Amino acid sequence: MRIGLHRIVSSSHRLAQIAATLFLFLTLGVSAALAQPEQVSGEANLKLPDLSSVQFLGMDGHNLLMIGILFCIFGLGFGLVIYSRLKNLPVHRSMREISELIYETCKTYLTTQGKFLLLLWVFIAVIMVLYFGVLAPVPNKPVSTTLPIILLFSVVGIAGSYGVAWFGIRVNTFANSRTAFASLGGKPYPLYRIPLSAGMSIGMMLISVELLIMLFILLFIPADYAGPCFIGFAIGESLGAAALRIAGGIFTKIADIGSDLMKIVFKIKEDDARNPGVIADCTGDNAGDSVGPSADGFETYGVTGVALITFILLGVKSPTVQVQLLVWIFIMRIMMLVASAVAYFLNSAIAKARYEGKNEMNFESPLTSLVWITSLVSIALTYLISYLMIPQLGDDTTQWWKLATIISCGTLAGAIIPELVKVFTSVESRHTNEVVTSAREGGASLGILSGFVAGNFSGYYLGLSMVILMGVGYYVSTMGLAEAASMLAPAVFAFGLVAFGFLGMGPVTIAVDSYGPVTDNAQSVYELSLIESVPAAEIKREFNIDVNFERAKHLLEANDGAGNTFKATAKPVLIGTAVVGATTMIFSIIMALTDGLTINVQKLSLLHAPFVLGLITGGAMIYWFTGASTQAVTTGAYRAVEFIKANIKLEGITKASVADSKKVVQICTQYAQKGMLNIFLAVFFATLAFAFVEPFYFIGYLISIAIFGLYQAIFMANAGGAWDNAKKIVEVDLKQKGTPLHDATVIGDTVGDPFKDTSSVAMNPVIKFTTLFGLLAVELAVSLASKNATLTRVLALIFFLISFFFVYRSFYGMRIGAEVRSKEAHAAAD
Repeated sequence: MRIGLHRIVSSSHRLAQIAATLFLFLTLGVSAALAQPEQVSGEANLKLPDLSSVQFLGMDGHNLLMIGILFCIFGLGFGLVIYSRLKNLPVHRSMREISELIYETCKTYLTTQGKFLLLLWVFIAVIMVLYFGVLAPVPNKPVSTTLPIILLFSVVGIAGSYGVAWFGIRVNTFANSRTAFASLGGKPYPLYRIPLSAGMSIGMMLISVELLIMLFILLFIPADYAGPCFIGFAIGESLGAAALRIAGGIFTKIADIGSDLMKIVFKIKEDDARNPGVIADCTGDNAGDSVGPSADGFETYGVTGVALITFILLGVKSPTVQVQLLVWIFIMRIMMLVASAVAYFLNSAIAKARYEGKNEMNFESPLTSLVWITSLVSIALTYLISYLMIPQLGDDTTQWWKLATIISCGTLAGAIIPELVKVFTSVESRHTNEVVTSAREGGASLGILSGFVAGNFSGYYLGLSMVILMGVGYYVSTMGLAEAASMLAPAVFAFGLVAFGFLGMGPVTIAVDSYGPVTDNAQSVYELSLIESVPAAEIKREFNIDVNFERAKHLLEANDGAGNTFKATAKPVLIGTAVVGATTMIFSIIMALTDGLTINVQKLSLLHAPFVLGLITGGAMIYWFTGASTQAVTTGAYRAVEFIKANIKLEGITKASVADSKKVVQICTQYAQKGMLNIFLAVFFATLAFAFVEPFYFIGYLISIAIFGLYQAIFMANAGGAWDNAKKIVEVDLKQKGTPLHDATVIGDTVGDPFKDTSSVAMNPVIKFTTLFGLLAVELAVSLASKNATLTRVLALIFFLISFFFVYRSFYGMRIGAEVRSKEAHAAAD
């Protein structure tokens, strides 16, 4: 392991040296070519209007948004109160010890990832220094002042993603042992209430921190600096989310596959305490299914807001209307916190009345009702707030309900999409049951084919649902918005508002997504704690609980099925937001390239060959990324399985050693970082290369990765969800563990693991990071090309060759055959 880590560090140092040399060359080339760089109309020129110049509800916009800070503090308090309550819930010491061990391994993983993030930030910082420090400094401001502020907010963005991820694993590792303990009572309601409370704690904290930072920039940063600071913040949080989502996805599936395959190889039970892969699997549940979504949700919420802010500043001519729209959007974001809290308490009261004390409950039912109640409350408040805030936009008194309708299309999508996802992934779904039926007669091969069918069908239905809702938003945007707001391309603004509406119930979306890792961990904590070896009389005496162990295990498994379903429902919502929101951000790039749609518009056409070639290139990158992320999982899982098979002891012990468990965690971390390093550097240099090739080629590329990424992510996420819950049906409903049918569905689930939790979920941050970073990269390229076109072409070639090197390395440097030969060589040397 030390050798492996040393190689990663050495490799990172070599890569940093190569990159530093290249960036030095770029800096010298730019300096020589641009004695007085031409200004490009972009992020450095974004300036916020005076928010106090417009009155709302008897006060100016600045003071109204100051009140919003109080709501953010309320959201933070909400999250902390639930955190405290979870910590103080009763739990048996054996279960608490396991959850604390899981948390310790999670801390080690996150600390390692934090250092890794700092290395990746250096690459982004160099580009930001070149752009904001050399090519496009903030007008009329000293670079020595502006540049540190912008870099600071990029670090704040990374810290935000990283911080909420840390909070998420702490909450979830409290909740997992408390949920496991609650199962001993034999009642289902506490098993629903605890994971959902944990999820709401994370969701409210996440959205509140995000909104607080953005309000701080809006209200306290000078107007000349705010635009670049928003961009720096968005790039930082996007980088943090991409790294944590991709690396977490690789980590969790290495551990999951390594642990699951032992059930087939050794015919042992789920989460057998003697299996050293189980602790790593629990760590991975948090690294991939808690850390990743928390950072991803934080970034999604922020980037969508930044996209809308950028559009308003670039696409709306009237300063008064700019203020109206900016203040309205931020008040709507504050309203979303209120709507989620109200819906949560209302749904909790209904669920408590229906299920408390009952012996049976459908775990999916109250989660579904929570999503719909939140959606309806949010829509109602959207119309009310819009009526109060913007009764007149320009000279038009009807735009308030039209804009509210556009947002409501997105809010409805946030409820409709989960319903469609359940059609393909729920344990009650006909598609999921078809996977079981196919596996029963045809084994793993037919079961896998049925999962492919579910994923492909889901792409059709979810894609059409997004098109319909976006189409409604577009239609409403044609009803006078351009004239009322003096707005360019109102349809693009409508698409941004639809993406904004997707997040209309952000805390609840995060909550139901976080439900899954808690329920998954709870099963593992139950088994690893060896609670069944504790005398029932002792538990009765200490906690006054009449224990039924078989009943407890059944409830935990059934609840995990609901967790699998709702983990699946959040993924298309986030990827849909990324794609719809990317449309708005791409428009910002188009505005800069066409000088406000006044020149070069004809190049945004199939008649312009570079644009078409860019469309084709984006698909190539998406398919490479899918393969690279899966390759990292495959190789890492091979090494984990190899170690577990060599070291697992099934005779004479009750649980695996902590040392062996930590070794598996180290293997997972090692390959997660190796895979992430290749992927990040390939994406980073590809973005630079394609931006430097030709700006409209790059526009085509951005559009392409968004569309290809959308459907690839939907297909993979829902196929994986179907395979996962097919296994759950066999285990819970059919009670056929250890049978050939169970083996077949376990194999299907291991195929689905990197589908649903590695490749698909990482499309979201990759699309947004590429688009955001592309804002700087393309303007950097345009500025350089205007003075030295030859240098631009040379740099494009160099950047592409570097990107291709890491694309090549993502397979040939990671393949299992290479790993085996490397191991044999080291063994011979020793």
